[in-house]
Amino acid sequence: MVQKYQSPVRVYKYPFELIMAAYERRFPTCPLIPMFVGSDTVNEFKSEDGAIHVIERRCKLDVDAPRLLKKIAGVDYVYFVQKNSLNSRERTLHIEAYNETFSNRVIINEHCCYTGKEIIEYYLRQLEEEGITFVPRWTPPSITPSSETSSSSCKKQAASMAVVIPEAALKEGLSGDALSSPSAPEPVVGTPDDKLDADYIKRYLGDLTPLQESCLIRLRQWLQETHKGKIPKDEHILRFLRARDFNIDKAREIMCQSLTWRKQHQVDYILETWTPPQVLQDYYAGGWHHHDKDGRPLYVLRLGQMDTKGLVRALGEEALLRYVLSINEEGLRRCEENTKVFGRPISSWTCLVDLEGLNMRHLWRPGVKALLRIIEVVEANYPETLGRLLILRAPRVFPVLWTLVSPFIDDNTRRKFLIYAGNDYQGPGGLLDYIDKEIIPDFLSGECMCEVPEGGLVPKSLYRTAEELENEDLKLWTETIYQSASVFKGAPHEILIQIVDASSVITWDFDVCKGDIVFNIYHSKRSPQPPKKDSLGAHSITSPGGNNVQLIDKVWQLGRDYSMVESPLICKEGESVQGSHVTRWPGFYILQWKFHSMPACAASSLPRVDDVLASLQVSSHKCKVMYYTEVIGSEDFRGSMTSLESSHSGFSQLSAATTSSSQSHSSSMISRWRFC
Repeated sequence: MVQKYQSPVRVYKYPFELIMAAYERRFPTCPLIPMFVGSDTVNEFKSEDGAIHVIERRCKLDVDAPRLLKKIAGVDYVYFVQKNSLNSRERTLHIEAYNETFSNRVIINEHCCYTGKEIIEYYLRQLEEEGITFVPRWTPPSITPSSETSSSSCKKQAASMAVVIPEAALKEGLSGDALSSPSAPEPVVGTPDDKLDADYIKRYLGDLTPLQESCLIRLRQWLQETHKGKIPKDEHILRFLRARDFNIDKAREIMCQSLTWRKQHQVDYILETWTPPQVLQDYYAGGWHHHDKDGRPLYVLRLGQMDTKGLVRALGEEALLRYVLSINEEGLRRCEENTKVFGRPISSWTCLVDLEGLNMRHLWRPGVKALLRIIEVVEANYPETLGRLLILRAPRVFPVLWTLVSPFIDDNTRRKFLIYAGNDYQGPGGLLDYIDKEIIPDFLSGECMCEVPEGGLVPKSLYRTAEELENEDLKLWTETIYQSASVFKGAPHEILIQIVDASSVITWDFDVCKGDIVFNIYHSKRSPQPPKKDSLGAHSITSPGGNNVQLIDKVWQLGRDYSMVESPLICKEGESVQGSHVTRWPGFYILQWKFHSMPACAASSLPRVDDVLASLQVSSHKCKVMYYTEVIGSEDFRGSMTSLESSHSGFSQLSAATTSSSQSHSSSMISRWRFC
């Protein structure tokens, strides 16, 4: 019996380790030291333009093992085949290798792809040691033989060469004339599409180490493979990586949570679709004001002049949170604009907080509670957007407020805080070190008129009752077309759809935010009983993570009282599923999200690693889904979820921009992709 091993069973740094692994699997107790003997070229291919070079070699290794062991093994040497594919156009190197020796017992295949700077810089150092000062970039060969075209082609080729080691050239003692001679290559200006180009990184992303750039490329590639469509910009991905010290797993987790949050609350459209209430425009003492010395957008907040209690009483916590979100979205937009204006990457802004007038009324408990929630949401969804926080004229009551809020602020963010008491900001190391004198606001003894509202007390006539605020808060955050539901082990979530006309189309779009679920669709000729908490049959549960409603009575029997109209669909955590079902009969259709339990392993077989990990992830016996459903007439349905044009098909930008492969059935269409 031949055993086959595929990556990522093990990643081998060098190809000869692959064959040694096969040797060690057969003789695990014998330590072996391989010696490379030689190789023979089996096959070689070069494209006409020189962009692709493929070479296949049969390699021979000698193993420092006892002669008796070699005799028992029946081999004096071990062999493996390695195929290298170099694509100069895409600047990638693919390596494929497999073993010949012991292939009747074990087969190991290795696949490697090198695209990052680590491997490139390793060989650049080798070239530097050999005295090579530059390497010409690959360019397509000239097609026209005319002298004029040839001359033009030569100029283009010279212009496309990149000086990869200018320092080495200086070490070699090249003179200025030699560097400026016609034969010397000129540096190439990179484009944003060339993600490995140093000019693009310096222009749009800032200084990155090879490891940091590799993390960015790997996380972006993971998003491309899971979303199959539009992905966040590099600057956005980089913020989450920096927030987690370039730990890819941690950065991916918080970024996926943020993408789900943005989709649920339609944050991408907040600047276009939401207008702040007039109370905020009149009494919220904050606004954008030019930029600091580093080119960062500058936001000025006169917290001491703001009536936080009055704003909370007049608007509620949710309206304040939404306003802060719009400020952050505007900040991201201004960062992009300043990056273009100043010609260097600007990914964060500076916030200037004036605390003159801060007193005990600002420590009103509901106001502090609203502040803490705002900090929590901003920290989770806008990491590394605050470049510097200047706190001026801090009064004696400030340490009390700081004690309350500082535990909720990330350590990296706290290090960006600069706090000045009294008029200390006017001295050395003060405001002038960070902001030009010409744009210091007038209320800080500067020369610039600041258009930020002065705040003031909110009239009590604008206060609203607790019931009014509760209803308003509910309205603000239920404007999303999506609903949340919790799914428990033994308690699925079900929704009822009544169909009057046959051949209608039931459509759905849902995200599995937590755990694994099974999605089912049932049909019944009679309506289930309304949910009753005390009933032994259908019932509902209200939980902080969403509702849980069960409609199918426990006394109902499948096949007698209701029937399954679609095959069960198992959906993993992080998947986003869109689908449709063309109804055949009128009646009542039940969409069900059910907890997915891992099947018990047979006694004679060992559990798979994936099964063990999955069982650990769902050990809480709770799942969460975010869903949207709609019924469309058959005449309005074009047979594709990407072409729905009904009046209420308001899928968020993240869903609409995402494409995936679909599974088609006779009466339904389902498409899914990973979103986190």
